[in-house]
Amino acid sequence: MKKVFKLLTMGFVAIMLVFVLAACNSSSSGKGGAISVGIVLPTKDEPRWVQDEERFKAELDDSEYTTEILFSQGSSAKEKENVETLISKGIEVLIIAPHDGAAAGATVEAAKKEGITVIAYDRLITDTDAVDYYVTFDSVAVGEAQGQYLIDNASGSGVPLYLYTGAASDNNAFLFFEGAWNVLQPKIADGTFVIANSSEAEALKDKPELTRDEMNAILSQVTTNWDPSESKNKAETHLTAVSDDLKGDVAILAPNDGTSRAIADVFSTESAITSFVITGQDAEKASIQYIIDGKQTMTVFKDVRTLVKDAMGMAIEVLEGNTPETTGSYNNGAVDVKAKQTDVIVVNKENVESELIESSYYEADEFTGLE
Repeated sequence: MKKVFKLLTMGFVAIMLVFVLAACNSSSSGKGGAISVGIVLPTKDEPRWVQDEERFKAELDDSEYTTEILFSQGSSAKEKENVETLISKGIEVLIIAPHDGAAAGATVEAAKKEGITVIAYDRLITDTDAVDYYVTFDSVAVGEAQGQYLIDNASGSGVPLYLYTGAASDNNAFLFFEGAWNVLQPKIADGTFVIANSSEAEALKDKPELTRDEMNAILSQVTTNWDPSESKNKAETHLTAVSDDLKGDVAILAPNDGTSRAIADVFSTESAITSFVITGQDAEKASIQYIIDGKQTMTVFKDVRTLVKDAMGMAIEVLEGNTPETTGSYNNGAVDVKAKQTDVIVVNKENVESELIESSYYEADEFTGLE
């Protein structure tokens, strides 16, 4: 009898362990029952997306709706698997930040065939009519803010300008660069800046507007693929290749915070670089510390609290049978996708406390050196 009881106890413990492990493999919130909203984010390896996950979970804490959040870990195949998993769980709305905007087209078409409303989150899904809405920061405005900051902090003429971009698989990378080129090109053409690391950009310096193919040619030379290691290697290669007249006081267009820190680390160790101004994006905690320490000059703050609220608000409107409010549209190569846009804010050492600490985005004790 004791053996039977022991076996039953062990069996019960094993079953409970299975339930605990299963709970650890996904992230969900809201009340029990069928999943209302499925969310697919590109990777857990970047602080930005982990931060978004926490915001999404908090947004539905007191809601009658449920959500499950899955990560694709930089793989379009995993992304497709995640979407199929969520479809099988009966979701009514899919919110997805694609790893690769074009590759995600076929993936979301499967959701659309099931009558699921598809919301592209932060990154546009391209070349498909299976996208209903797009929630985004104004990506062109991000690039314009980065470019304008470099202009505002340039001194004299002939300032060496190093260009770096995001991944060509991400439509936002083109929009960021388009915005930066909008404001930088006149200052390149008039000699304020001299392009140091892209022969393709140098050949196009007199063109105010670039075609997609022309931008792609530039991106192929200076892409970071959003990878800090690739950014570091590319920056080292560029500094080795250029002569000292393209060093000294320089300006650096870096597309986001992870790449900015990697590039800044390289430029800060080059003895022929006397000073640099470098851009960033996302207000990652590590980059805010870099800004406080004078290692990174600025970041474009995109308040994901607002973006998450916009995305979840749109999803709830759909679930309740209403038409979500939109503020514009983006052509994805197949259709004009209705969009809700969120404003961006430039943060540097002077306003880091007012924009990020006083707004409770971060706590002061998360940083050292704040005045």
